[in-house]
Amino acid sequence: MCERHGFLPFPLKGEGLGERMGSIAAQSPALSPALPPQGGGRRATRLKLWELEEKHHCPVVGTCLNLDDLSKIARQSGFAGRGIDPYRLHVEAVSLSCTRNGAAEAMHKRMDRKHALLLTRFDQARSDAEVRAMWRRHLDRGEVAGAMWAAITHKHASSETRQVIYEDIHMLSHQVGAGQAADLRRLAFLEREHAELQRQARRDGERQARELADKAARIHWLEGEVAENLKRAEAAYPLRARLEVLENGTAMIEMGRRLQAFEAAAVRLHESAARAAALEEDNRRLSEERDAARAERDALERLWLGEAGQPGACSAECAACPQPLRGRCVLCVGGRTPLLPQYRQLAERLGVRLIHHDGGREEALSRLPDLLASSDAVICPTDCVSHPAYYQLKRHCKQAGKPCVLVKSSGVGSFAAALTRLAEGRAEIQGE
Repeated sequence: MCERHGFLPFPLKGEGLGERMGSIAAQSPALSPALPPQGGGRRATRLKLWELEEKHHCPVVGTCLNLDDLSKIARQSGFAGRGIDPYRLHVEAVSLSCTRNGAAEAMHKRMDRKHALLLTRFDQARSDAEVRAMWRRHLDRGEVAGAMWAAITHKHASSETRQVIYEDIHMLSHQVGAGQAADLRRLAFLEREHAELQRQARRDGERQARELADKAARIHWLEGEVAENLKRAEAAYPLRARLEVLENGTAMIEMGRRLQAFEAAAVRLHESAARAAALEEDNRRLSEERDAARAERDALERLWLGEAGQPGACSAECAACPQPLRGRCVLCVGGRTPLLPQYRQLAERLGVRLIHHDGGREEALSRLPDLLASSDAVICPTDCVSHPAYYQLKRHCKQAGKPCVLVKSSGVGSFAAALTRLAEGRAEIQGE
């Protein structure tokens, strides 16, 4: 691999990369160096994987094939040793894709089968401009993998179009950092909503106070009127007035009306109190969500202070790296598998070795006890884990006294906050 394209050679465990490539070359019927197409003229057929420019192999293999695809091809072609990690598997696959060999042909066929629908759709393009326009439409819709493979190997695609695709994919990879911006926007939205709810609560409280004051004043006025009327009635017709009032039921009717008015006022007050309680509960919930978002934002900011440098370049004195976790092994049970590379990248910035179990969705639960025993701490996103795995890890961590952090969300920000809580010794289940 060439350093100018962002890949550095490294030793692999067991059989070396060169020895495995030599073995594959000896077994392949046609192993020849890739010749990039000259210019951007029309071709009779689509480009093969090994015919692409060298810089295009990394984004094509990394975008159009997932780790499961590469693992199957590696087992069939024999170029990956036991225990190879995803990054080394990717680098070795990219290296082999530069020339025609059994592994490169298998990758080409796999991408053709996997993205057959997009290949058929792009076959309708009859010029380089149509290929580029179709690529733009699919990129805007988020249909990247299949559209990239169909466009970059299209027989009418020019070298300029392939360069545009390369640049688009390159910039798309930088959108990982957009998660932090999204968290900040969400925090700003929650703060604005919180402030609005507080203003609404104050307005409701002031309106309720005015209504109570008006009702109290009216009641006082009515009572004064009743008292004055009674005085006048008693002065004019003391006994007769009282007798008429008692006989015709006027007093009872008036009392009933007043009682109904008081009951209506009590209902309104009760409704106002219920609304105030609901607003208070919403305020408390939003405050908790705001605090959680701030914690996730702070954790991401601390872990990404060294973003401008190379991964792993953070020194031991870096304030963004909580030292208690450096060199330790952390097990993540559950979470979203597509976010696993971001989990690992955050863990690597802390010097943490991260191992993963998907929580029983695809992996067998029988592997979980060994992984729990070999880890120093556990992180569990509770929104993406099975019940058996959840109770099994809680039981193990309580018995072993192992630190365990349970998070409600499997997002990258929540994972960063969980790492920070582990480093600060704040866990739901504490170690000895």
